[in-house]
Amino acid sequence: MKTYRIATIPGDGIGQEVIPAGEQVLRELARVQGGFAVEFEHFGWGGDWYRAHGEMMPADGLDALRSKDAILFGSAGDPHIPDHITLWGLRLKICQGFDQYANVRPTRILPGIDAPLKRCAPADLDWVIVRENTEGEYAGVGGRAHQGHPIEVATDVSMMTRAGVERIMRFAFRLARSRPRKLLTVVTKSNAQRHAMVMWDEIAAQVAREFPDVKWDKELVDAMTARMVNRPASIDTVVATNLHADILSDLAAALAGSLGIAPTGNIDPERRYPSMFEPIHGSAFDIMGKGLANPVGTFWSCVMLLEHLGEADVARSLMAAIESVTADPALHTRDLGGQATTAQVTAAVCARLQGNPLARRAA
Repeated sequence: MKTYRIATIPGDGIGQEVIPAGEQVLRELARVQGGFAVEFEHFGWGGDWYRAHGEMMPADGLDALRSKDAILFGSAGDPHIPDHITLWGLRLKICQGFDQYANVRPTRILPGIDAPLKRCAPADLDWVIVRENTEGEYAGVGGRAHQGHPIEVATDVSMMTRAGVERIMRFAFRLARSRPRKLLTVVTKSNAQRHAMVMWDEIAAQVAREFPDVKWDKELVDAMTARMVNRPASIDTVVATNLHADILSDLAAALAGSLGIAPTGNIDPERRYPSMFEPIHGSAFDIMGKGLANPVGTFWSCVMLLEHLGEADVARSLMAAIESVTADPALHTRDLGGQATTAQVTAAVCARLQGNPLARRAA
């Protein structure tokens, strides 16, 4: 029987609540389905670790993760620590250290969710956003000088390489080819950013020739926001830079009903290193410890984790359980307009995996 070794990094805020919920669901799934086992190793890195050790994770932390089959991550962000320290010291350190260059964010309206786009049928909003995840606007190139003086200067340089753009474009085209519509939208801003984004466009056109069966178009990022709202059915697979996709995927999650349900995978497509899966909702310190966090984004991230490990049938079973739970308004958490707790939603998903929908009342 295959045993998958999974690192869990709850991080900060509600990450410390939803990641244990994800562990609970994966353990139950392994118990019910059989054929595989899960072995978790917990890493308590994040804001509390920073206060104790002066760093978000140990300098050799990547070595502790390297042998794992996958990583389940909660969130990075603490109101008492500057955001650039929490992000660069933990999440981005892992993403860049393991060259997880493809950030994949599926979005669709799950059963029972009241999405803001009232004119939109659920089938009209079924997207996957591919985010370049290791360079671009978040490459970390830049600096500050003359701090505190009138001549102070600060720069952040968007760095794109041909190799980096080619590989994310090929990944996106392959993903688009694997989906029924075989449709890709390349997001750009080459009208104003006339160097790197022009190269981005040129490489997109070059790579497109390798995929004649994929229909593709190009959209300026500002126009893309309007298209997502006004013409959702015209979109299927999207590829964008680190910053652009970061923003667009949050908009996508909100349009689908809530940031609380949205998953993501930070993928090393070559499988040289473990890939990392996480909900996109952030640390949400305002609801921490209240049992209000929506664990659906974590559960859907677990679906992506299982798919990445090659357990497609098991992943479908978990997704079916998630959809069965979201279809019940009594199991909606506060972000979806309901009153259910993290524990109740988790218990309900486990009950669906056991084939007992009434077990949710035991939570």
